[in-house]
Amino acid sequence: MVFWFGKKKKEAQAKEQADREAAELAAREEAAQEEAKRAPAEPVADMPPLTPEPSAPEPIIEAPTPELIELEPAPEPEPETLEAAALAETKAPGFFSKLSTGLKRSSSKLSGGITGVFTKRKLDEDTLEELEDLLIMSDLGTSVAQRVTKNIAKGRFDKEITDTEIKEALASEITDIMTPRQQLIDFSDGPRPRIVLFVGVNGSGKTTTIGKIASRLKAQGAKAMLVAADTFRAAAIEQLTVWGDRAGIPVIAKAPGADAAGLVYEAVEKAKAENYDLVLVDTAGRLQNKTELMGELAKTVRVVQKLDPDAPHDTILVLDATVGQNALSQVEAFRHTAGVTGLVMTKLDGTAKGGVLVAIAEAHTLPIHFVGVGERAEDLQAFSAEAYAKALVGLEEF
Repeated sequence: MVFWFGKKKKEAQAKEQADREAAELAAREEAAQEEAKRAPAEPVADMPPLTPEPSAPEPIIEAPTPELIELEPAPEPEPETLEAAALAETKAPGFFSKLSTGLKRSSSKLSGGITGVFTKRKLDEDTLEELEDLLIMSDLGTSVAQRVTKNIAKGRFDKEITDTEIKEALASEITDIMTPRQQLIDFSDGPRPRIVLFVGVNGSGKTTTIGKIASRLKAQGAKAMLVAADTFRAAAIEQLTVWGDRAGIPVIAKAPGADAAGLVYEAVEKAKAENYDLVLVDTAGRLQNKTELMGELAKTVRVVQKLDPDAPHDTILVLDATVGQNALSQVEAFRHTAGVTGLVMTKLDGTAKGGVLVAIAEAHTLPIHFVGVGERAEDLQAFSAEAYAKALVGLEEF
């Protein structure tokens, strides 16, 4: 997994260590000087002056003057950035194959349709209309379908074109749409503790996503706690506790039915008192059209802000790819009620509707942080626009 946490923290720890070592060295030098002042000077016996014996002068040998060579200064190494680390990961062996396997259902539907339409045919009005219909049926949405077919037609209209050329052009168009939404999240940045709310409807994979992120953060040295604020479902509390035990991260929880806002308040108080880096809050799953439940989420936000006016520092909406176009209405509702700052799309491996992420990226200016393509912790991957686009259209290499 990409470098989520630890770089800035390690830099701060290294600076603190260097400062401590410098202070200790200065203290030792000062103590040595004080000791030298207190020690009495030892008498030195009188000794007759030494007269050096005469010696023959050594011959002078003139060495040849070496040729002056000007050396260019070595370039300073560029510091590794979060973006560079992510790029290296997307190029690593196995990354693309895992994403391609996860998107197999979606890519098979789209790729098979493209091959059926563009077998030794010209790109004319009929084929463009068929392509547009195919993109809409693949959950990319009407707006994206019209935009993509219009751009593909430029310079190619009324010319013979292969299915591979169409896939490559389509992947390029999707990459252009989604690249502005590709954004890594560095949990080591910002205030301490950094408070992160996870929101979403029931069954979106929210609790599992938190557990996967927690496992990674623990391995990278973060001092984190999990908060089981989905107090409506005993199963959610148990599930988060299992992930916490597996990762070695404490879970703050109460009995089912407890006040969620009060629980989060107590957890943040504890995190502040005990110098935690992160507080990951699993909120109750709720439907976007249930006003009272959405109001309760807003109450949790207000309560947390009494301890930190800038909290929550992240509000991540977890979406289930299997719901298709309904995910668009979820983004709209949670964005306005909970102040969503970023997205995670899960279950891309279990649906043919993976194209909906393109429609979301085109409709909403929200960062996409991660995509889930399996059940294991390592199956939650940093989002790469180019890798996603190529895997979605069925191209075999990245």
